[in-house]
Amino acid sequence: MRRSRFAAYVGSLLLALAAVLTGTGTAHAATGPYVALGDSYSSGVGSGSYISSSGDCKRSTKAYPYLWAAAHSPSSFAFTACSGARTGDVLASQLTPLNAATALVSISIGGNDAGFSDVMTTCVLQSDSACLARINTAKAYVDATLPGQLDNVYSAITSRAPNAHVVVLGYPRFYKLGTTCLGLSETKRKAINDAADYLDTATAKRAANHGFAWGDVRSTFTGHELCSGSAWLHSLNLLNIGESYHPTAAGQSGGYLPVLNSAA
Repeated sequence: MRRSRFAAYVGSLLLALAAVLTGTGTAHAATGPYVALGDSYSSGVGSGSYISSSGDCKRSTKAYPYLWAAAHSPSSFAFTACSGARTGDVLASQLTPLNAATALVSISIGGNDAGFSDVMTTCVLQSDSACLARINTAKAYVDATLPGQLDNVYSAITSRAPNAHVVVLGYPRFYKLGTTCLGLSETKRKAINDAADYLDTATAKRAANHGFAWGDVRSTFTGHELCSGSAWLHSLNLLNIGESYHPTAAGQSGGYLPVLNSAA
């Protein structure tokens, strides 16, 4: 029995080694073509070092897709994520690089569909009650409409890149609670965090239903939220309003990249 168990163990090691050497299994995602889709959290808004040819999409060399590609040297890298993108924008203009050879796809999407920008504008400028009401409207959208929109995107990815390993990345909680912090009230901060959790839960469910990997960044951002003293997110930036509430370069490299490394 001991010999047979040892033989089986050696056999499993040899199979694993063969998978690495032939580029099959998870190793394939690290070497085959990689396509990065999504919104501003994937394009790298807030991290600077924007690629001039990307224009208003603001794709950054400090964004997690670019960092992953630089570290893993996939056979090709297509970076189509774009600032402000909604699910319909992904379908309309980001999927062209996908094909049967695509090995890895990453995407963050859904925040703009759910009204992320308007939620933050309302919560910054208006009362606690107005902030909570706007968040409840966003949650209702996440319940009723967003799942179908995510399904459309995820189904299109599978149709165009049937052999790809797909990683869906979520959004961080914005605020560390229970601390003295200038700006929004604790009520608003907690409600915004709860909304992020609500969106992540809905997105993770749709990703799982499509057989995609889920990349949860909330754990890596813990301790680096706004009001933490070591934030990896921009607060309200009046000089560059578009970067407000987006990850910094440290948030991309320390918050998002490790999650993609693990999930890819």
